[in-house]
Amino acid sequence: MMQLRQLDMKRITEEERRVASVVAKKEEEKKRESHKQSLLKEKKRLTINNVARKWDLQQRVANLTISQDRKDSESPPQEPCKIDGSAISAFPEETGSLDPGLSNALQGLSVTETHLVEIDGDTLSLYGSGALECLDRNWSIQTASMVTTVSFTFIEFDEIVQVLPKLKMKFPNSLHLKFRETNLVMLQQFNALAQLRRVDQLTIDPQGNPVVNFTLWKYYVLFRLSHFSMQKINGTEVTQNDMIMAERLFGILAHVASSELPQYRMISILGDARKKQFRYLLESKCKKTGIISEDTSDSKRLMGENTNRATLNYTTREFYHEKLEEIKDKKKFCKMYVEDLVKETTAINMKNEALQKLWPQMFIELVRDAVIEIRSKDSYMKLCLQQITDQK
Repeated sequence: MMQLRQLDMKRITEEERRVASVVAKKEEEKKRESHKQSLLKEKKRLTINNVARKWDLQQRVANLTISQDRKDSESPPQEPCKIDGSAISAFPEETGSLDPGLSNALQGLSVTETHLVEIDGDTLSLYGSGALECLDRNWSIQTASMVTTVSFTFIEFDEIVQVLPKLKMKFPNSLHLKFRETNLVMLQQFNALAQLRRVDQLTIDPQGNPVVNFTLWKYYVLFRLSHFSMQKINGTEVTQNDMIMAERLFGILAHVASSELPQYRMISILGDARKKQFRYLLESKCKKTGIISEDTSDSKRLMGENTNRATLNYTTREFYHEKLEEIKDKKKFCKMYVEDLVKETTAINMKNEALQKLWPQMFIELVRDAVIEIRSKDSYMKLCLQQITDQK
């Protein structure tokens, strides 16, 4: 009430007006800030809901596709073709097998907010596959060093695997990883986490991650990621007994996996830091057995265990299909190249056989023509001189 001159029978001074104005401005700023925070919270809620709906639709579409593939696989094969001696069936491409309502809903959601990136304290939360693009940003050193927990929600694990090297570089202090609705479905996927620098805690939400239904999944994580000396899994402290049990359960698996690989594959899998160790082991095996100190024996054993675990890796579906396409293209090229060589060799051989049949008669004719040509010495000399003159 700017026009008010008296309040409680007292005249209002300019100082009181100024104080009241300051208080009013502060209250107004608080309201605006509160309103802004409410809008941000509502936007966050709507975005997460939208990401969740899109994720749910994608999973339903994927399940429908898998179901359709299974139905097709149970039907009689059509036009079986041979690849590497094994028969496969070629089925017609299904264009209308998906629910039109699901496809339309997916297209409608794609034009709205489909991902969210949030930093709250020391936690970086990523919702939706589009949020992974934040790892390409130039984060400040202070912000990047502050993040110790990274949470992934509504993102395919195979997509997360592709950005793990960036995560290691951008947020070097990240020690705790959380996965919720990321389609962790098999133990092999945990192998991909070995490329990180360090992981102290791992939280796998049962929602959207069927792998937690496996009884031994925690022991496999402890075995494969033993070099991290993990402290907690899903909030439960890791004990020494857990580590011993993990080694007992899966130690033979790493040994079998490494023994089945040829030497060149082993070296390609290992990082540069381990190649020298591996070559040292190979050289030691080639030398004559002798007296070896206990420390040296232990160090070799430990290096061997690390090598064995390194052979347990994970290949994403996309990379696997790319490799299959690459192999297919190479086989196609080799087949065409060999066919061309066979055709060229066959043609040369046919020409050689024809020449062998014609050569006796050709030789007789060449000798006859030469004898007839030089029968008259004078005329032959004139012909030769004439040819030399014509050439000049």
